[in-house]
Amino acid sequence: MSHSEAETAEAARELAARFGGGEVVLLTGELGSGKTAFVRGLARGLGADPDEVASPTFVLLTAYPGRLTLHHADLYRLRGDGDERELGLEELPGPKGVLAVEWAERLQRVPWRSAVRVTLRHAGGDDRRIQIEPPA
Repeated sequence: MSHSEAETAEAARELAARFGGGEVVLLTGELGSGKTAFVRGLARGLGADPDEVASPTFVLLTAYPGRLTLHHADLYRLRGDGDERELGLEELPGPKGVLAVEWAERLQRVPWRSAVRVTLRHAGGDDRRIQIEPPA
């Protein structure tokens, strides 16, 4: 349970601090549930500038350099007809990167064998339920 955006980001920072490269984080949750705040925390944990992380309006994929490069995909604007393949997500994250995918439920297929799955849910006010499932 998170009681603030800062706590949501801190949970992600702690997770990312353990990453060594090649990890994929699939984020799901309704609008305003804290997915982008979680990605900001991932950025901090990877040594990237969290202030650079935004919920992109038209840009679907952004990279933030740090100890490991954070590749941030926001699929909110996808039509759902497989157009995520045009982004080349299946080529990411690479051994020196981490891929975070917001709105992962919009993927037609998940090309990664193992991924961390994060679900964020509103729990009233600023509270959020955060469920983190390690790779299978």
